[in-house]
Amino acid sequence: MTAAPAPVVVTGTGTDVGKTIATAALAALARSAGLDTGICKPIQTGLHPGEPGDADEAARLSGVRRVLEVRRLPDPLAPETAARVAGLPQSTLEDLVGPIRRWLGAAAESTGAPAAGPSVGSAAPATPAGRLDLVEGAGGPLVRLGTDLTVLDLAAALDAPVVVVARAGLGTLSDTELTVRAVESAGLRCAGIVIGSWPFDPDLAERLNLEDLPRLTGMPVLGRVPYGAGALPPAEFTRLAPEWFIDGLLDALR
Repeated sequence: MTAAPAPVVVTGTGTDVGKTIATAALAALARSAGLDTGICKPIQTGLHPGEPGDADEAARLSGVRRVLEVRRLPDPLAPETAARVAGLPQSTLEDLVGPIRRWLGAAAESTGAPAAGPSVGSAAPATPAGRLDLVEGAGGPLVRLGTDLTVLDLAAALDAPVVVVARAGLGTLSDTELTVRAVESAGLRCAGIVIGSWPFDPDLAERLNLEDLPRLTGMPVLGRVPYGAGALPPAEFTRLAPEWFIDGLLDALR
């Protein structure tokens, strides 16, 4: 089997900081560079079967077709709590890592195959320039996916770098520094910070945070996703997304 490159885990400083839209924007950036791109949500809570989840929304905006959701729990709670309330078994590391590794391996087999030759009068089929698989966590890095199982444990098992999605405004400095410290204390590489919702008219604190976040965390601000970006039509979202990130970001992630 063709070896699969390590994915990138997208976590946040907490709930509702814009992880799903940031994941979609990163995916759109990767697709604009010709990368074969996948989106995974290990555990989705708060939705019933058949309802579109976070991975579906990120795929809708970015145009990604390789999507994996491993497990779904009905109540809008942290995964460990949602499983307990529903009377369902707690997720284990292998419950989540096994399906993700198989998904990554299947994609590696597919993209590792040589492209077929073009037919007469048609354009050559696109051969992916590489891979980027994004795994969106739940809430912050220490949210329990199962008993004694956190987003950071999942990232470690996948040997994945971590991108932290943060708020723009007052209070984000402490939240983000604590999150980066947690990532690094787990022995993982933090690739940098993405602002999940950047306002049209940033105030003084928001403007200064762009300087203070790298200074205090030691991590670069990789990009700023504009406020309301998730409401854009997918074609407009994918067209604009590359403008929201720094140059060279994909090389740094891979």
